[in-house]
Amino acid sequence: MTSVAVIGLGAMGGRIAARLLATGHDITVWNRTPAKAEPFLAQGARLAGTPAEATAAADAVFVMVADPAALAEVTEGPDGIAAGARAGTTVLQMATVGVGPTRRLTDALPNGVDLLDSPVLGSISEVEAGTLRIFVGGESAVLERWTPLLADLGTPMHVGPIGAGSAAKLVANSTLFGTLGVLGEALGLARSLGLPDDVAFDVLATTPVAPQAERRRQAIETGHYPVRFELALGRKDTGLVTSAAAESGADLRLAEAARSWFADADRDGLGSQDYSSVLGYIAGAAGPVESVGPAGPVGPDSSDTTA
Repeated sequence: MTSVAVIGLGAMGGRIAARLLATGHDITVWNRTPAKAEPFLAQGARLAGTPAEATAAADAVFVMVADPAALAEVTEGPDGIAAGARAGTTVLQMATVGVGPTRRLTDALPNGVDLLDSPVLGSISEVEAGTLRIFVGGESAVLERWTPLLADLGTPMHVGPIGAGSAAKLVANSTLFGTLGVLGEALGLARSLGLPDDVAFDVLATTPVAPQAERRRQAIETGHYPVRFELALGRKDTGLVTSAAAESGADLRLAEAARSWFADADRDGLGSQDYSSVLGYIAGAAGPVESVGPAGPVGPDSSDTTA
């Protein structure tokens, strides 16, 4: 039985903890809001007072937090993961934060502490089923050591050294958010030209976006988008893609368009809804609170607070 710490018990981190508990691991958890840990304590997990305390009790430390600022907060300083890590500890950084913050974490960790840069592709249903795709950057020997543990969560794919895992996640995300943008604009174009939605979906079924169109059809038609991944986090992720492109010199005009759609939808109050609600926003679909009408968002605007 492996001694594991899970830092961050949000939608994904909490399910990672639950999955690891269900597969028989000894778990210590930490969350900024301790009340979120209570369901896991009932299942046998222990609650740590700080990330450092959780790390000191573990051989492997999973980190799943919202953004680069949160990663720095839980890893650095006297209460951070780096302060609690010891030789032989492995930190598995699974959040989508970009290459720079991941490399900063490398510098923050003490000598003898291993790091696997291992962001995931998939959402709550995939982590619950143990079918995540895990892009892993780091030393092959370290990955080999922890492959049995990662296999409880999904399928690890070694993509290169530290930084490569985060880079791979940005590449994957660029296709996901770009596809949503293309689909939303196609529906918006169809409506502007007078095509009914059922005809538009029949047309889309003949195109390369057919699987996404079919998957999203019910949500678009009903205006109801069950929350799996908040749009505000999608806005953060699209920004990471375009920032990485700017730093590397890549010309990503479509990614910038996707980023602007997410930024506008977040600004107009959809941040706490599912990221796929950007489809209704783009297409201008009228509907309940979850969607947006032709004149703009339904419901009050929210301030732009997403990292």
